[in-house]
Amino acid sequence: MLSQVTDGVLVHQSVFLETNTTVVQGPTGVLLVDPGLTEHELDCLADDLAGSGRTVVAGFSTHPDWDHLLWHARLGEAPRHGTARCAAAVREQLSDPDLKARITEHLAETEIAGQVPLDGYGLVTALPAGAARIPWDGPAARIIEHRAHAVGHAALLLEERRVLVAGDMLSDVLVPMLDLEDADDPVGDYLTALRLLEDVAADVDVVIPGHGSVGGAGQALERIERDRAYVLALREGREPDDPRIGPSARPGWEWVGDLHDGQARRVAERG
Repeated sequence: MLSQVTDGVLVHQSVFLETNTTVVQGPTGVLLVDPGLTEHELDCLADDLAGSGRTVVAGFSTHPDWDHLLWHARLGEAPRHGTARCAAAVREQLSDPDLKARITEHLAETEIAGQVPLDGYGLVTALPAGAARIPWDGPAARIIEHRAHAVGHAALLLEERRVLVAGDMLSDVLVPMLDLEDADDPVGDYLTALRLLEDVAADVDVVIPGHGSVGGAGQALERIERDRAYVLALREGREPDDPRIGPSARPGWEWVGDLHDGQARRVAERG
């Protein structure tokens, strides 16, 4: 079900990993950011949009992870955008003929096994390198591109609505996940991205993470500070004092502690 988080901005949250889809209302239709996740949920999203007379006129993928590259035929054929680097990463993925089989295998032991539609997966059109805004006729959606978490990652600042759509950052349930596969300086990249988000945090009343709860006034800066403290602890080889791991972790999310342990080990190995 779509829930309104502020005037003209709605969120649909998946049961799996509390994955958030953002809907931004414009004069002729909506901008759809990171739609997901299961066939049933995407059907519900399409029903909600159709029932309120909303048509999808543009899409955006914040970064090239599988759960941010989904689509559904009922959402129509609107242009789906991504940064130039995001789209290049997706093209590389799609060059692998076994890609969809590997995603299916990856999900085989999860609660959504066999439920994720991969038709239309990754059909993202590259925006010009350095593009500052999404080309659509609705509220200005400023692109804040960075290198944290994944190549081509971007947050969206909806300036008129005072909303920050953060992609896979600023979660209240997941710790920062660094790009330890491809980045030369994953810790530095993450800290740089947090500074970019901090530059706009004072203009934000709502923050929408890729996973977890939507944050209200003041929480963008709080989450930036919490994520920075976590990343600095990793860099310095300290155990972070972070409510997302350890005894204070939210029930059902205790596994984030294991994710942290593996990430801390790999950062230490990189030196």
